[in-house]
Amino acid sequence: MKRTVKKQFWLSREEAEALQKNAERTCLTEAAFVRLLIKGFMPKERPDEQFYKEMKQLAAIGNNINQIAAKVNSTGEIDGERLKTEVEALKAFRLALMKKYLEPDEAEWL
Repeated sequence: MKRTVKKQFWLSREEAEALQKNAERTCLTEAAFVRLLIKGFMPKERPDEQFYKEMKQLAAIGNNINQIAAKVNSTGEIDGERLKTEVEALKAFRLALMKKYLEPDEAEWL
């Protein structure tokens, strides 16, 4: 999206510091932070390192399940449909975690 409209406004020192602090906590620029607020979203803080460790573990588990599924499909020894269901459940869980930790919440006041 090309941005062609420039807006300037004045902030108090406290407001400017709050904007900077909030943008840093969310790993966004101040402009990106304000644009999300304008669109009705409340940015979330950057998750801690534990979140990224958990996501890496989930990805590894998913890869292992996919490898098992490939072997099952070639040998036919295990119920592939059940394994497929488990893979889908794992994907859904991973997406739910990403939404919980990363996606901004829609503001209630709009």
